[in-house]
Amino acid sequence: MNIVQLLQTCFRSILRNRMRSLLTSLGVIIGVGSVIIMVALGEGSQREIERRISAMGTNLLQVVPFRRASRSGQQTFMRASAFTKKDIQKLREESSFATAISGVVSTNANVIGSEGNVQVSVLGVEPDYTIARNHWVNAGVFFEDEDLLYRSRVAVLGRTAAKNLFGDADSALSQQIRIGTVYFTVIGLLESKGAGFSGNDQDDVILVPLDTAMTRLNNSRNINMIMMSVVSKEYMDAAQKETRLILCESRGIADEANADFDIMNQAEMIDMASATSKTLTTLLAAIAGVSLLVGGIGIMNIMLVSVTERTREIGIRMAVGGRKRDILFQFLTESVILSLMGGILGISLAFLACRIMESSGIPTAINPLIVTGSALFAALVGVVFGYYPALKAARLYPIDALRYE
Repeated sequence: MNIVQLLQTCFRSILRNRMRSLLTSLGVIIGVGSVIIMVALGEGSQREIERRISAMGTNLLQVVPFRRASRSGQQTFMRASAFTKKDIQKLREESSFATAISGVVSTNANVIGSEGNVQVSVLGVEPDYTIARNHWVNAGVFFEDEDLLYRSRVAVLGRTAAKNLFGDADSALSQQIRIGTVYFTVIGLLESKGAGFSGNDQDDVILVPLDTAMTRLNNSRNINMIMMSVVSKEYMDAAQKETRLILCESRGIADEANADFDIMNQAEMIDMASATSKTLTTLLAAIAGVSLLVGGIGIMNIMLVSVTERTREIGIRMAVGGRKRDILFQFLTESVILSLMGGILGISLAFLACRIMESSGIPTAINPLIVTGSALFAALVGVVFGYYPALKAARLYPIDALRYE
């Protein structure tokens, strides 16, 4: 029997019982579809996490005045002395890897605009903040060093804050807002960033000059955080070590182990989030893959039933010269076709489900390698679970098969 005749015979047999064939393939359909969907959800989530972390800034190091401590086997953070402008200046003078450094003071304040009165996060920053955070002004201008020197009452608004305060973000330029009891003039609007890594709205923020925030809003010389952009991702670890050394020297700390600050490395955050997401994706795919095995068992069961139902047919084929090899290949091919049909339908189902989820705002990313691997695995399931029924059919004796009722 040549390959064309073999395929024609197999398809006739499968199409003779369409509903049973579909139900036989159902386990494979669900298995393949589940694996692709689970992996697509995992990879989509991983990319979204990486995008949100990257949106925080370019090769960012965040230095905070907290000391790590271990209590009852758990790591905690203890507040320490805040940074000073002397610490930042020393970093600027001695850091070999920094492209931008900005001190940050933060407060939540009641802010009043012409159309709104809201609680907003107000950050006092330096001009390098836009480079460190990769957050640029796309309307108006950002404040300069002179604004820090003269403690100018100017502000740059995020799009959400501007909309809440003035109804329309674009109309905020040159308008005045009141932060606490101090009036500020809006000189710029930040580009939209969307949700951050922790889910907070990065556009619901107001930026003012660092010195202005310290003297006019906080009445304090303390700096809550230092943000530093590193020249390249390859130098993140080296920059982190150098920053620790410089700040320890600036703050009079002889032993780095006693450092009263902590440095958060953006690259480490991305790697940690990616590793966690990959582990979860692998686990979900493995669980979904179990249904493929269940589908294979279903195929083997139906093929055994099919052998029993077609015993006389097998006897007739053998009586007219059919070889055992032909019978084996026929039933094995039927099993593989059933499994592949299930795989193709499962892939189609997965693409449809991912399209629906994307339109609903759930991030997915279909990996072509997983799709190809799922199709090949479906065929392998057909071979593995179809071999025994095919072998059983090939081992029938022609006389016994012809007598079978």
